Amino acid sequence: MTVTAPLPKPQRSSVAQWLNTKPLRRLRRDRAALSGLVIIIAFTLMAVFAPFLAPPSGNCLRDLGVPAGGPVSLQTQLKAMVAAPASCYQIRRVSYSPMPTPPAPGQVMGTSQGYDIFYGIVWGSRTMLRLGLIIVALNLLLGTIIGSISGYYRGWIDTVIQRLIDVIFAFPGLILTVVLVALFKPSAGTIILAFVLTGWASYARILRGDILRTRELEFVDAARALGAPDRQLIFRHILPNSMTSLLTQVVLDLGTVPLGIAALSFLGLGFPVGYADWGQLMSFARAWIQGPPGQPFAFWYVSVFPALSILLFSLGWNLLGDAARDAFDPRQTG
Repeated sequence: MTVTAPLPKPQRSSVAQWLNTKPLRRLRRDRAALSGLVIIIAFTLMAVFAPFLAPPSGNCLRDLGVPAGGPVSLQTQLKAMVAAPASCYQIRRVSYSPMPTPPAPGQVMGTSQGYDIFYGIVWGSRTMLRLGLIIVALNLLLGTIIGSISGYYRGWIDTVIQRLIDVIFAFPGLILTVVLVALFKPSAGTIILAFVLTGWASYARILRGDILRTRELEFVDAARALGAPDRQLIFRHILPNSMTSLLTQVVLDLGTVPLGIAALSFLGLGFPVGYADWGQLMSFARAWIQGPPGQPFAFWYVSVFPALSILLFSLGWNLLGDAARDAFDPRQTG
C-alpha cells in the first residue's frame, strides 16, 4: 500500500500576511474607521470624476482645445480628469448679481455671489485633496529625515534641532502660517511652503521620541555588534519600527491641513477670487449667512453646502486616524 504525503499548504504572500496582522484586523472591525473610509472614498471619487460631475466650460474648454460652442466630448472630459488646466478650477459664474439664487435644476446647490456652488464644491474637493497630499507628503519627508538624524545621533545635533523646533512651536501654527502667506503673494506654492515650514516640526518630534526608544532595543544592539553601518541601522532596523505614531499623525493631518487652507481663503489670503476652494465659498457666504428680517434661513444654501463639505471631509480623516491610532497602539489589548 502506497502512502502519499499530503500536499504542502500554499504559503501566504507577504501582503496577505500584513493584511492579517492583529492591528489590521482590529481596524477592519472598527465601524468608525469604516465610516471614515467610506467618506474619504466618496470625496476621492468626487475629485477624480469632477469633469463628469461638473463639466468644464468657458476658458477651461478653450485651454483643453475645444472650439467655442463646440461639444464637450468624452475625450475632453477624460483629458480634464487626468490633467486639468488651472482655468478649470475657476468656479463657473452664472451671473454677476451679488444676490444668491436658490437651488434649481440648472444650479443644483444654487449660487453665491453669482458663482455656482456645486461646481465650487466638486472641483474644490480636488483642490483640498491635492494640496493636502502634497503638504503632508513634504512634511513627512522632511520630518522623517530631520527626526531620524536628531533621534539617532543625539548630542549637540539633537540639541540644535530641538531648539529650532521649540522656536517654531512658540508661535501658534495658523498664526505663523498666516504671517508667512501674507509676506508673499498668495498662491498655491506660497500656501504649500507656509504649511511645510510650520508643519515638519511636529513630525520630527514625534519620530525622534520613537527612535530614542527603538535604538535601545536588543535587535538594534545586535545589528550594531555585527558591524552594520549607521545608514543600515536607521533605514532597515530603526525607522521601520518607529513609524506607527507618525503614520497615524499623517492620516489626522490629511483632515486638518485642508481646514487650515480653507481658513486662509476665508481670510482672503488663499487663492484668487473665484478659485474652486471651499474656504472661498464660505467667504462668499459671509454676507448672506443671516437672511432678511423675518426670513433668517432664506439663504441657508450659501453656507450649509460648503460647511458640510468641510465638516465631512475632516470627519472622515479624523475617524480613520483615531481608529488607526487605537489599532496600532501596543497598549490596546481588546
